[in-house]
Amino acid sequence: MTIRVLIADDQMMVREGFSVLLNAMPDIEVVGEAVNGREAVDRVRELTPDVVLMDIRMPEMNGIEATREIVAANSTSKVLVLTTFDLDEYVYQALRAGASGFLLKDASARQLADGVRVVASGEALLAPTVTKRLITEFSKLSQAPRVMQSAHQAYGDLTDRETEVLVLIAQGLSNAEIAERLVVAESTIKTHVSRILVKLGLRDRTQAAVFAYEARLVTPG
Repeated sequence: MTIRVLIADDQMMVREGFSVLLNAMPDIEVVGEAVNGREAVDRVRELTPDVVLMDIRMPEMNGIEATREIVAANSTSKVLVLTTFDLDEYVYQALRAGASGFLLKDASARQLADGVRVVASGEALLAPTVTKRLITEFSKLSQAPRVMQSAHQAYGDLTDRETEVLVLIAQGLSNAEIAERLVVAESTIKTHVSRILVKLGLRDRTQAAVFAYEARLVTPG
């Protein structure tokens, strides 16, 4: 199946460069572009791409607001945030808004394509050390008691095994790695992950990881 991608960035050279790289892949097709967040939201509604490559800093509406609107509309499109700096406070805000991961703009063609494939498959871009470091660092910025309280109340509905799986997701492990760690079948882990997302009302594994940090199931550090 071909992965349909929308590129949202206010810099024409970035859009054109990524389009060339991704269209060269046999399983990826760039179906549209957007020059700001507002246009990105409109284009997602029109084209329903599988993945949106979303720049954070754009005019009219930034990538965080655009991501929030796309997720709020119950879009099936997954958002992959693009940033120039790996330790960017706005990236964490974008993850909280519903983005499924992030990539640096200087990523290689292979990293870019692999990132699109990972997010399109429903996985999260949590494996790279820099991503885990970013989530860990900026989870400390979540100061709202109301958010923390609701998080603690919500994860109380999880079973002990589901809580264990949630912690491993937050640590960046894939389903296969979690299955190996817990000595169970990978299909069993997939079932646990699905139930976790349903019980917590979360969109994907990235949101589950952010939730685990904010609920202090995983200690930042």
